[in-house]
Amino acid sequence: MRGSPNESEAHTLRGATDRPALLTIRDTIQEMEPLATAELDEYLNPSVLTVAFDDGLCEAGEARFDIQWTTQDDYEYHYTDAEGVNLRWGAHPHGGDYIHVPGLEHYHPPPTAISTPDEVEKSCITQTPEVLVTRAVLKLWRVAYHTESYLPLNSGSNPP
Repeated sequence: MRGSPNESEAHTLRGATDRPALLTIRDTIQEMEPLATAELDEYLNPSVLTVAFDDGLCEAGEARFDIQWTTQDDYEYHYTDAEGVNLRWGAHPHGGDYIHVPGLEHYHPPPTAISTPDEVEKSCITQTPEVLVTRAVLKLWRVAYHTESYLPLNSGSNPP
């Protein structure tokens, strides 16, 4: 979502980056996920937490999550891998453009994490604390990883 020249104000994360939340997310990932290495882009004034995986979903040999979290509890967990697969979980205003998404929480499915209004889905993650969202993302990722399928990525119950 970030960085697109056509991006409207309604599709952006609100508020400043929440450094304590990113540190909590980093610590949660390091505790739960042995395949991951999590690092802030800048320790004192971060904008993103990058989580590198030694393996990815399905055929991907490596992958990463780029995670943003704001002081307004808006977030984005963007997965990308060596095979060019992208997907995203997010919670932020979307101006009502995503016709299947009644609230802020939404999911952009693989393989392109497309933002076409009728293809963005309501997210199965509806909790807001960063620890619960992170645990849910990791659990969904793990289930998809072990089943070698993208289908479980947005099919958990809340929190997954």
